[in-house]
Amino acid sequence: MPMSESSGSERATPGYLVWRLSTKWRVAVDRAVAPLGLTHAQYSLVASLHGMQRAGERPSQRRLADHTGLEPLYVSKLARALESAELIERTRDPRDPRAVQLALTEQGQDVTRRAVQVVQRLLEQLLQPLGGLDSARTQTFKSELALLLDTPLDFTDETPQEQ
Repeated sequence: MPMSESSGSERATPGYLVWRLSTKWRVAVDRAVAPLGLTHAQYSLVASLHGMQRAGERPSQRRLADHTGLEPLYVSKLARALESAELIERTRDPRDPRAVQLALTEQGQDVTRRAVQVVQRLLEQLLQPLGGLDSARTQTFKSELALLLDTPLDFTDETPQEQ
């Protein structure tokens, strides 16, 4: 059954479709990285950390939270679990004793490289209907997503009051 029929996209709001796509992606990544001992959230952390380390950075938990868009408290929880699994090491920042720096262990680098390959293949499958990872449609889609992500939202409560 085509996606448009299964999701009811003709009548769906953009918010609903974004939610459906994010849920589809999260579930697919969870299943894909589970054999490597990771969850989607843990993958997001180690993959981001891997990229930052390759760029010569040893980020703090706070910096990694900002980079991934995850809450700092959640990053701390994930980091502790990944440290217990011996995939990352957490050390005090010599410049700021309150801050904790993160780095992948050798085992963490190996697991992350394999996970990135698995998720890359999954991403290629997801984007195939748009012509693949390098297609013009995918580049436009990526630009539109970036625009939406960069647009600040005002979370003030404008809920109508009951009478």
